[in-house]
Amino acid sequence: MTDGKLLSFVKSFTQLLEKNPSEEIIFTKGKVLLENLISVDDWLPEEFTKPHPQYYQQYLLYADPFDRFSVVSFVWAPGQKTPVHNHTVWGMVGQLRGEEKGTPYHEQPDGSYKPGTPIISYPGHVDTVSPNTHDIHEVANNHTDQISISIHVYGANIGKVQRLVYDPASGLEKGFISGYANKLVPNLWATP
Repeated sequence: MTDGKLLSFVKSFTQLLEKNPSEEIIFTKGKVLLENLISVDDWLPEEFTKPHPQYYQQYLLYADPFDRFSVVSFVWAPGQKTPVHNHTVWGMVGQLRGEEKGTPYHEQPDGSYKPGTPIISYPGHVDTVSPNTHDIHEVANNHTDQISISIHVYGANIGKVQRLVYDPASGLEKGFISGYANKLVPNLWATP
């Protein structure tokens, strides 16, 4: 951690949440904080940037002790993607490296889910998800020849939240708890 950028983000985001803000304020003021964090790609420790040849990786960077939020790096090898899934809490996704394609899915009268218009996220871009607006999507690495990394901030410790994956054709749901790829989290107070 070259200059405490993650620690600075965590402190500022904690101060924001202590004011018990609305989701709208989180998605405006919190988004600015996340944009600042991802504006320069020089702070994420190497061990939290490692792809897996088969599965995208979800590395916990910070979990608030009261489960108010978590910060996670998602690392995508070329061509990897998520299943169609939900979050159940608000979230912000900041693109740090590479490109990701997020495709919202919308429930149809017959119970199936149809894809909406995909959004391509480039470095510096922040997208949002929320059960209050649009919470079901699929995310994919938009590159076939390089990794992509995004920094996610969720309104809970997302690795222990019961969520759902969806079969788009049938609408069938299956519960899951994602957990994390790492056993240890970064020391936010370490000096460079």
